[in-house]
Amino acid sequence: MTQADKGKSAIVFGASGGLGAGCVRALAREWPVVAIVYHRRREKAEALAAELPEGCRGYPVQCDVTDGASVRRAIADVTENCGPIGAAIYSAGVEIDQPYISETTEEQWQEVFNTEVLGFTRLISAVLPLFREQGGGVIVAVTSMANRRVVVGDTISAAPKAAIESLCRGIGKEEGRFGIRANTVAPGAMNAGLGEQYMAERWTPEFWEKFRKSIPLRRFGLAEDIGEAAAFFASDRASYLTGQTLIVDGGYTL
Repeated sequence: MTQADKGKSAIVFGASGGLGAGCVRALAREWPVVAIVYHRRREKAEALAAELPEGCRGYPVQCDVTDGASVRRAIADVTENCGPIGAAIYSAGVEIDQPYISETTEEQWQEVFNTEVLGFTRLISAVLPLFREQGGGVIVAVTSMANRRVVVGDTISAAPKAAIESLCRGIGKEEGRFGIRANTVAPGAMNAGLGEQYMAERWTPEFWEKFRKSIPLRRFGLAEDIGEAAAFFASDRASYLTGQTLIVDGGYTL
C-alpha cells in the first residue's frame, strides 16, 4: 500500500531551507500532499510547491516554531486542508556562526535551543495526540553527524541535535505501542543549506578540497541525499525501525 492509497499527507518544518527542500522533493514522489512549512521565506515555499511532480500537491503554510500556538495552528491548518498527517519531518534550524564554546553567549544558546530543541518538542506535543488517535504516524528529525565526530566550533549546532536524537529515542520507546515511529537523519558535510553557504563564504578552495578528500566517498553531500533518507524513514519500508539514527556523511565519521 502506497502513501497515496492511505490518503495521508506529510509535513516538513524548515522546508524553505536547503535540506528541508530536499526532504520535500523526495517525499513528493510518494505522498499525495506535502505541506511546506516556512517561517519568513514564503516565496521559496511557493516556488518549491510549484515544482513538485504531478500527483503531489505542495501546500505552503507559515509557522514560527518558537511559538507553540503557531505550531498548533500549522498542524490544524494542514489537517483541515490536506487530510490526516502521516509523517512529520523536522528540519528547522538557526543560521549560526561556529564559535568556540567559551565564546558562545547565553543568548546564542537560548536562540538555538528554543528554535531547534523546544521547537521540536512543540511539534511532537501537537502531533503525538493525532498520531495516537489515528493509530500511527512517523516523526523524522534532521540532526548532525557532529555528535559522532566532534567538529571544532560546531558544538552550538551539535548539542541541540543530540537532544533531538534523545527525544526521538524516547518517543520510539514510549509510543511504539501506538504505531508511532521516530528516527533521525544525521547529515555530514553538505553542499546545501548552511554548508553551501560556508563553502562559498568561508576559508579557501584549498581547505574545502582537502576536506573533500578526507571523506571516503570523496564528495560532499547533497540535499537529495538527506531527502532520500528522510523519505525512507517516513515510508513503510522502514516500518520496523524506530529510535534510530542514519548517518548520511559519505563515511566521514568512520
